[in-house]
Amino acid sequence: MKYKAVFSLTAATVLLITWHIFMNSVDVLDKVKNSLGFDLMDVGLTTVTIPPPPKCNLSKSCPHNHFAFGIASGAANVVGPKICFDGRNIMSHVLNNVGPGLNVVVVNGENGDIEKFGYLNINAGNPEDILTYLKEIQSDMIVLVASFDDMATKLTDEMREIFVGMGSTLISSVNQRDNWVFAGRVGTSIKSRFEKLAVNDENTNVFEGWPEMVEVGGCFPGTQMT
Repeated sequence: MKYKAVFSLTAATVLLITWHIFMNSVDVLDKVKNSLGFDLMDVGLTTVTIPPPPKCNLSKSCPHNHFAFGIASGAANVVGPKICFDGRNIMSHVLNNVGPGLNVVVVNGENGDIEKFGYLNINAGNPEDILTYLKEIQSDMIVLVASFDDMATKLTDEMREIFVGMGSTLISSVNQRDNWVFAGRVGTSIKSRFEKLAVNDENTNVFEGWPEMVEVGGCFPGTQMT
C-alpha cells in the first residue's frame, strides 16, 4: 500500500507538471500569434500548389489562359519541321504529316482546340487553292506556321498580306529558300512577338545552299487575354 500511494503521488505530480508545460506552451503560441499576425500551428497545414510541368519543351509553365507552343522550321529539304501546341506534337517529320512549303496549324483561340492542320505546297500547289485556304481561316484563330524546303516560289503579295493581318512583320521579306517560323492571330492589330527568319545567304548558310533552322516558342495568350 505504501508503494501504491507513492506511485499515485508521483503520477499525479507528473500529470500536473505536464499540464503546466502545456498551458505555458499554449500561452507562448498565443503571444507569438498576436505579435506576428499568424498562427504557427497553421504553418504546417498550408497547402502547397505544385505547378504543372512545362509543355512543348519550354523552360517554365505558362500562366492561366495561355497556351504553350513550340515551332521549328525544316532543316534544308531533308528534315521536316515540327509544331507543338499545348504539350501535343501536331506536325513533325516523325509523324510523317509535314510537306514542302508552309506547314500550318489552326487553333481555336478561346479553348485551344485544334481546328485543322496541313501543309500548303508553295512549289507544286495551286496558288488559288492556297489563297482560299488562308482566307477561310476565321477571325481570332491562332495560326502556327513552319516553313520546309522552299516556301516562296508561289507566295504572292496577297498571301503575304494575310499573314501581315495575323501580326507578321517578316513575311514581306521572305525569299527563296529562307526559313521562317511564325505564331499569330487572325484579325489582330498587334504585331506578333513570335516570329523568326533565317535568310538564304551563301556566306552564312550552314547547310549547302540552305540557311540554319529557326525555332520559336512561348506562351500564346488565349482570346480572353487580348
